[in-house]
Amino acid sequence: MIFDQKLKEFLQFVDSHSAFIIVGHKEPDGDCIASCLALDELLRLKGKKTVLLSAGPFKRIETKAYEHLFNSSFEDTENIKDYGLFIADCSTKDRIGEINIEITDFDTFIIDHHKTSDNTCKNCMVDSSAPATAYIVQLLFEAIHGEVTKTAADVLFFGIATDTGFFRFLEEDSADVFEAISRLIKKGASPKKTYNIMTGGKSFLSRKLLGRHLDNAKTYFDGKLIITYETPEDTQNFGQNGRDSDALYQILLAIEGVEAIVNIKQETPEQCTAGFRSIENIDVSVIAAHFGGGGHKNASGASYTSTIDEFIPLILQEFQKIL
Repeated sequence: MIFDQKLKEFLQFVDSHSAFIIVGHKEPDGDCIASCLALDELLRLKGKKTVLLSAGPFKRIETKAYEHLFNSSFEDTENIKDYGLFIADCSTKDRIGEINIEITDFDTFIIDHHKTSDNTCKNCMVDSSAPATAYIVQLLFEAIHGEVTKTAADVLFFGIATDTGFFRFLEEDSADVFEAISRLIKKGASPKKTYNIMTGGKSFLSRKLLGRHLDNAKTYFDGKLIITYETPEDTQNFGQNGRDSDALYQILLAIEGVEAIVNIKQETPEQCTAGFRSIENIDVSVIAAHFGGGGHKNASGASYTSTIDEFIPLILQEFQKIL
C-alpha cells in the first residue's frame, strides 16, 4: 500500500526538519491517538525532537489513559522555525480544533485514511482503502525501522482494533491487514487486553443513556433508516461523557432490514453533531459531506448549525436520494 514515491516523500520530509509537531483531530479516538503516538516514537528513533498536540477533549473512556501524553498548547515558540507539522487521521484545519498554532504557517505532511481526504496532495499519505490510519503508520514504521517496538505494537493494535470495530468491519480482502496485525501480536500486543479496554469501564448512567437513545429511535423508508437523537436534557440527566455510540450502532444495525443509522446530538442550542453508520453499499460519507462532514463509506460524521427538529428533515431529504 505504501508506494515507493510516498515513502520517499515521507523520508525527505523527515530529513528536512529537526523537530516536529504531531497533531490529530479534535475529540480523538483510538486510531487518532495510536497514529500520533506511534509516529512520535518513530520520529524519536530517528533522532527528532517531537511535540504531541491535541485540542481534546478526550471524551471516550478508552482514550482517557492517553490524555496526559498530549499537550494542549505549543510552548517552544522561540524555536518554531525548526518544526515541521504532521497531521494524523484527518486532513483539514477545522477537524484539528482549537490549538495555539496556525497550521498554514508550517511545512506539513498528512497521514490519513478517510475517504473524504485529498489523496493527490503534495506531502501526504492518504489511502482510503486502509482500515485505519494506524495501519498506514505501522507499515511506515516497519519500512523504516524494520519492525515495530513493543510500545508501538500495543498502541497500533489498539488503533486498528478501535477503528475496525475489533475487526468486524474487515472484508474478505483483508488478508494483508490480518498479517500486519499478527506481527503486532508477535511483538506483544494483546487482543484480550485491548478488547477489555475498548468494551469495559462503562458507567451505569451510560447504559441508561443507551436506553434513552433506543427509546428516541424512529424508522424511515420502510425500516431501512433509523434516526435517533440525544437532547440537552438527556445529556444533563445521564452525563456529558456517557455516550456509547458503538454499542448503539451495533444494536440498531442488527435489526432486520436496516441499512443506515443516524445518531444526532444537540451540542449547543444552535449546533448539532451527527454520526452516520451503514452496512454494505450505502455510502453515508456522501450524506455527511453534504452537511460539511466526512469520513468513510460506512462510518462518517458531521457538525451542522441546526436544532434536532430542523436537522432531521434535511437528513431525510438526502437519504431519500440513495434509499
